[in-house]
Amino acid sequence: ILNADGTMARLPQLIEVAKKFDLKIVSIEDLVAYRMNHDSLIECKEDFEIETRFGSFRLRAYQQTTNDQIHIALTKGSWKPDEHILTRINASLVNNDILGTLTNNADKKLDDMFKVVNDAGKGAIVFINQQSQSMNLLKRMNTLKEAQTKGKVIKAPRIEMDAKDFGIGAQILHDLGIRKLRLISNAEHTKRVGMIGYGLEIIDYVRY
Repeated sequence: ILNADGTMARLPQLIEVAKKFDLKIVSIEDLVAYRMNHDSLIECKEDFEIETRFGSFRLRAYQQTTNDQIHIALTKGSWKPDEHILTRINASLVNNDILGTLTNNADKKLDDMFKVVNDAGKGAIVFINQQSQSMNLLKRMNTLKEAQTKGKVIKAPRIEMDAKDFGIGAQILHDLGIRKLRLISNAEHTKRVGMIGYGLEIIDYVRY
């Protein structure tokens, strides 16, 4: 919907249009909030304490109801719903990220993520198992191939999460009792559409 001057109508203008023509209007945040309250896409299948090379953590494995993918959450400590919790949502390939292993110090990054949580004594690291693993891998391979034909040596592009991955991660965070995030990230700060609808708030960003 466009305004009279040809610019795209924003929510305030859309509300006026809805009133004028007696139309129903709903925001993305409203849709997301409704789905969060009525349509859970995850089911916790495992919940136990585990000893890892990073120390003791509580492991919860969630099965996604739409495709049977298994996602893993590792948490340390306990918290209240209004606490600001160190959180990392990580896209992962369960058959190991071979490109990352070949071109990055992937283990070093993992060590650094867990160190942030261990130093604080509490936090959560969620591993999202992507459905589109093969396409993601081929896309990243193509980026490497193009760079090397130009004589460049680069690190493999990081595994990206799409909106569906983020939505699953948000439902897992809700189940973990996390609402306010101290997001563990070295990337540029990006605004997520519908964040309010997910009932989540990023308080700050913590580099690792």
